[in-house]
Amino acid sequence: MASVSHKTRTKQSCPLRTRLLEVRGGLLGLHKALILAEQVTYERINGRVASSGQLLQLVLNDPWFTWLHPISQLVVSIDDLLDNESELSPVEVEHFLIEARALIRPSEEGDGFERCYYEALQREPDVIFAHVEVKKLLTNIAA
Repeated sequence: MASVSHKTRTKQSCPLRTRLLEVRGGLLGLHKALILAEQVTYERINGRVASSGQLLQLVLNDPWFTWLHPISQLVVSIDDLLDNESELSPVEVEHFLIEARALIRPSEEGDGFERCYYEALQREPDVIFAHVEVKKLLTNIAA
């Protein structure tokens, strides 16, 4: 049986890291649901997206998908923090939790992400399910 270093064990078992990983997973699920919802609408107007590679290019470069970038950037920021070898601080983790809570607030009257997010929630049940999952994670972490 392979041994696990103390540093790895500590890194993997840290409750703050576990919480952040759970939120990251929830955000990724929400991000995927949002991309797929946008793909459906995009394809109705612009025709079929031929491959997952083409979809990735659209998500990265097409103005249609630009509104999704804040959630992408939040996940990347969390990844950067998790890749850091130093111990996570409660302040750092709370910063990302606050940012996630603020980000997933849809608004019918808003603009940018919050308005597009609201619209996606209105038209796609999978987005609703992913939203509820992230809200639960963030609520449970706060408790």
